[in-house]
Amino acid sequence: MTSPAIQWYPGHIAKAEKALREQLKLVDVVLEVRDARIPLATEHPQVQQWVGSKDRVLVLNRLDMVSAEMRQQWSDWFNAQGTLPLFTDAQHGKGIQAVMKATQVVGAKVNQKRRDRGLLPRPVRAVVIGFPNVGKSALINRLLKRRVVESARRAGITRQLRWVRISEQIELLDAPGVLPARLDDQEAALKLAICDDIGEAAYDNQRVAAALIDLLYRLNYGQALASRYEVELEDQSGEAYLHALAAAKYQGDAERTARQLLNDFRVGNLGAIALEHPPFNESLNACKRQRGYDQSNAGD
Repeated sequence: MTSPAIQWYPGHIAKAEKALREQLKLVDVVLEVRDARIPLATEHPQVQQWVGSKDRVLVLNRLDMVSAEMRQQWSDWFNAQGTLPLFTDAQHGKGIQAVMKATQVVGAKVNQKRRDRGLLPRPVRAVVIGFPNVGKSALINRLLKRRVVESARRAGITRQLRWVRISEQIELLDAPGVLPARLDDQEAALKLAICDDIGEAAYDNQRVAAALIDLLYRLNYGQALASRYEVELEDQSGEAYLHALAAAKYQGDAERTARQLLNDFRVGNLGAIALEHPPFNESLNACKRQRGYDQSNAGD
């Protein structure tokens, strides 16, 4: 089965990127939010270039949708790359204080440099960036302890850039979700569609749902489908399973079945499932040995 054609909005994206790049010149720290289920697919390919030498806080949102074991594996992997990830469930307020503390630490460094130059301290300027629908608005609202930002699932054009004051120490730039102008990795594009992290891009629900089924079995989560729907996959493709499920549960309506399956995954009805596992490398292996993991368990 070919990958679904995902429709980008290059004109809107270019406009949003230009505005964001200009505002990034004014900030001290970047809060980059990714989806904990797909931390690599939700990495914007230009973030490193945009951030440059600025401090960055990596936030992996939706911690409730991946297992504690998988969170630990990702923590080890990112630590091996020199980055400390902060896991949050912004919807329910978990992990927010750690993000606030990390931002305040950067602010203290910024103001120490200002004092060294004979300047008065000022609030640290932070920006929250990431793909649409990864939880940026929920994170900002939790940091502010009030609802001031509406969720925006459409990339780049739903709202304007604006500054909001979190405290006397922090000012936050609320930026729309920004998609890459192009995404050559079609597997990553599928994962974005599956997790609903791609805004209002157009894709075929049945093809995306079939791809989800294939991916679940490849990652050994097939039992989650059998437990939820009581329909077994017997050496079938994801597309064949989708139609078998439609026949068994949804009067043969494959479109309704696809939408239901995608929604069940997105809200956690299939369980805590990570669609990406950390790439194995020697630095991760060394990190696991330091934590006392048995060598035989390394490798996901």
